[in-house]
Amino acid sequence: MKKVYFDSAATTKLRNEVIYCMSEALKTEFGNPSSTHSYGRSSKSLLENCRKEIAKLFNAQPSEIIFTSGGTEADNLVLQGCVQNLGVNRIISSKIEHHAVLHTIDELEQHHEIQVDYVALDDCGHVDYDHLETLLQSNGNNTLVSLMHVNNEIGNMLDLKRVANLCKEYGALFHSDTVQSIGHFELDFTDVPIDFAAVAAHKFHGPKGAGFAFVRKDKAIKPLIHGGAQERGLRAGTEAVYAIAGMTEALKIAYRNLEEERTYITGIKDYFKERLTSEIPGVSFNGGCDDNMNSTYTLLNVCLPVSEQKAMMLLFQLDLKGIACSQGSACQSGSSSGSHVLNEILSEEENKKPSVRFSFSSFNTKEEVDYVVDVLKDFVEN
Repeated sequence: MKKVYFDSAATTKLRNEVIYCMSEALKTEFGNPSSTHSYGRSSKSLLENCRKEIAKLFNAQPSEIIFTSGGTEADNLVLQGCVQNLGVNRIISSKIEHHAVLHTIDELEQHHEIQVDYVALDDCGHVDYDHLETLLQSNGNNTLVSLMHVNNEIGNMLDLKRVANLCKEYGALFHSDTVQSIGHFELDFTDVPIDFAAVAAHKFHGPKGAGFAFVRKDKAIKPLIHGGAQERGLRAGTEAVYAIAGMTEALKIAYRNLEEERTYITGIKDYFKERLTSEIPGVSFNGGCDDNMNSTYTLLNVCLPVSEQKAMMLLFQLDLKGIACSQGSACQSGSSSGSHVLNEILSEEENKKPSVRFSFSSFNTKEEVDYVVDVLKDFVEN
């Protein structure tokens, strides 16, 4: 059976160079970086070199890079820290954020006296910047804005610099979940006055279980996890040196090959879009994912013209054909709620059709696209 992996927005394949880097670290840098003997000092040196190399990629200070287990922990560290330590009592977000942000905001709203406002979205799910500014103008509280850079389901991109400047103008803090953008887009933390960001290594061909939070040096939040003084006192627990080494290697490769891989993956996405449009009449694309100027080049969220009853079988059929992708609507979710993102931007009738997220990497080929389109066409027609 042919196997096609079109689910890189969920997680990416490890690069061989990253596997080698991690293997070497596992063999040679097994000391606890908090230990004072030579083994510990060697691991600590590798850890701090990784921090410096990552900081350099984003024009940040090494002390602003806090290693975590991934994006979810980084989001929690920032959101909870802002409310509990920085006096934030109002959060502005959107209803199509990742659950790492939305569920954390829900918890904070339940246990702290905070006001939560949601910015308006257009029909494609793009943030209404005028409404965001109106919300900021009515800022009578200590406000945190939390908006993701690239939406993980529909690929919409936020104008990060515009929002950062708006927040700065109105005295609000700005946090962005950049999990789907880091490693795929440049980001200069000196040029873009963002206060906090969350990153996960496994979205750019690094290992799972590693990530970092960017915390601007003048924002004194306190740790979410207690028990040690690691990570400048912001994240207790012995650092996963091998995973951090792998994450650093993956990031360096990602930015070294950025232009070449962006061009290649954009070609895969465009070819997929063209073939779907020509072979399956009535196919459509959710959100702004088919607009390369305002969405990431790494994914397409596709809505297929089939009945609600038939939609229930789509992912099962794709899996039988060896195709890995992600569900994207209520009819495929196994629950009545479905995708909170699609529920927010699609009509009830549109949501009855199957929507699937296909996401790409430089490991994919046009031959794989042809195979997937043929399978989808057969499913729709038969």
